[in-house]
Amino acid sequence: MTATIEPDVAASGAPQPTFDSFNPATGDVVGTHPIDGRAEVDAAVAAAREASAWWQELGFDGRKEYLLQWRSVLTRRLNQLADQVHREGGKPHGDAVLEAGLAIDHIAWAAKHAPKVLGRQKVSSGLLMSNQAASVEYHPLGVVGVIGPWNYPVFTPMGSLAYALAAGNTVVFKPSEYTPGVGRFLVDTFTEVVHGRPVLNLVTGLGETGNHLCTADVDKIAFTGSSATGKKVMAACAENLTPVVIEAGGKDSLIVDEDADLRAAAEAALWCGMSNAGQTCIGTERVYVHERVFDPFMSELLKQAEGLRPGYDDGGVYGPATMPKQLDVIRSHIEDAIAKGGTAVLGGADAVGDRYVQPTILTHVPEDSLAVTEETFGPTLVVNPVKDMDEAVELTNATKYGLAGAVFGKKRAMDVASRIRSGMTSVNSVIAFAAVPGLPFGGVGDSGFGRIHGPDGLREFTYPKAITRQKMKPIMMLQSLARDEKTTNRFAQLLTVLHGGASTLPKKP
Repeated sequence: MTATIEPDVAASGAPQPTFDSFNPATGDVVGTHPIDGRAEVDAAVAAAREASAWWQELGFDGRKEYLLQWRSVLTRRLNQLADQVHREGGKPHGDAVLEAGLAIDHIAWAAKHAPKVLGRQKVSSGLLMSNQAASVEYHPLGVVGVIGPWNYPVFTPMGSLAYALAAGNTVVFKPSEYTPGVGRFLVDTFTEVVHGRPVLNLVTGLGETGNHLCTADVDKIAFTGSSATGKKVMAACAENLTPVVIEAGGKDSLIVDEDADLRAAAEAALWCGMSNAGQTCIGTERVYVHERVFDPFMSELLKQAEGLRPGYDDGGVYGPATMPKQLDVIRSHIEDAIAKGGTAVLGGADAVGDRYVQPTILTHVPEDSLAVTEETFGPTLVVNPVKDMDEAVELTNATKYGLAGAVFGKKRAMDVASRIRSGMTSVNSVIAFAAVPGLPFGGVGDSGFGRIHGPDGLREFTYPKAITRQKMKPIMMLQSLARDEKTTNRFAQLLTVLHGGASTLPKKP
């Protein structure tokens, strides 16, 4: 991407700088977009703030109708959207269709489930406050800023966009500088549906534009990207005590037990490790295989990997590295793994080209190598044997990340999955949780915090409002300066009856 000065006039009256987005496979310019500065970001936030009253007054049913109409528009224009993703991100057109289709499904879920999840719900008042009717409801925050990634420029930000909108917020969206055209497509189609009202607004630019959004008058920031950038986002948001939800990197593993379907496990590992050129936060980068089936698993894995290659409109199963500087990271991880004693059974350091990385599989890689400890974000797999599932879980959890993972097996699979320290795990499949709209999506540790998707994702963009209503006079008037000693004693007696029972803990020996 390059920055230039074009004659467009910025909010300040001066010529506004622009930048280009490129096709990573060909180097061709896909589009030119403004670099929005402080004035432009503030103007977008102000417009969203003004539209907030209208959007909230629509209520759940009104917002649902607009969101479902947006879903329909995107569905009818699915191929156009996928083509934009294909050209700016480089992934195969079919993969782009899959990504956009799953995002559309999330729009529908959020729109339809927001009333039940966020509407007023009765809450038990308990015996002490039995004269009160209690309820809780969830109110929108106001204006939400969303900073999206380039690797899944439709699906990933939609987990914030659709859920924030369904919850009653207006949104300012800053897409990645690598895929601004995709962001423009999403915002333009939604704005068309709401007849030009600035409910969903776009700002484009480089890192500084994102920083402006973090320090603007927004009520929350939803960020997806690297852990390092996530920390910068948090620091910027701290200036105004703006809360954040962070979906950061991962170093996910796929565990193969001795009773697993090895063909299915190998197929899943290849797809989850190689698809989208390995540029998937919830993709597989490590594979731990029970030593009793390690050799047959490797045979199956290499058999299925035969003939796999990257490409663009020429039958390649995945595209180029979208972000050129990632090529150096991928190469350094492969070289470090081999230098420390690992073996490249497919590909290797010379698999990293100027735009593409050939499929690379490394085995017997030491656990302290970069290929095991740091996010590679390339079409590589580290496959190591383990003596049992306890060791597999221990090695899987020996990371600062904790985003996702997978387990293949029969008898112990669910138990192993529950022991993995991650926000999400699939059993006998990979990343299936992302396609289930009702499940929360997010991680722990350096993979971030907060959740998108599901009921948790809707509530992420609201604040809970607790309400009590006195339905009859209290038996004991405790909230009075005229409370007498008799009332206090009756309260203490009732408390003893309710909570003063003998402990059921075992006595000291």
